[in-house]
Amino acid sequence: MAKKRQRKQQISKGITHKNPSRMGNKIAKEQRLEYKGSVEHGYNQRKAWRKGKTVILTIANPDGANTRERFIKVNANEVWGDWRFAGKVSSK
Repeated sequence: MAKKRQRKQQISKGITHKNPSRMGNKIAKEQRLEYKGSVEHGYNQRKAWRKGKTVILTIANPDGANTRERFIKVNANEVWGDWRFAGKVSSK
């Protein structure tokens, strides 16, 4: 027979790391957030879209009544159109 547990549930001490000087993923997270809002990120998205790759854009929700989702993710083809016609002028 198994030994009985001494407590019903574990109680957190509120300490996340033993070493407070340890950075963990803070630096990587800061770099990622810095890149996400940069011009380079938008340029790379356009470049991938022109190559025909699937690009997902985060845009403000056009439905103003839906306050739970302030931003939505949509396919770049819905916003920018089909990549095959990018930069081409119609002959009409």
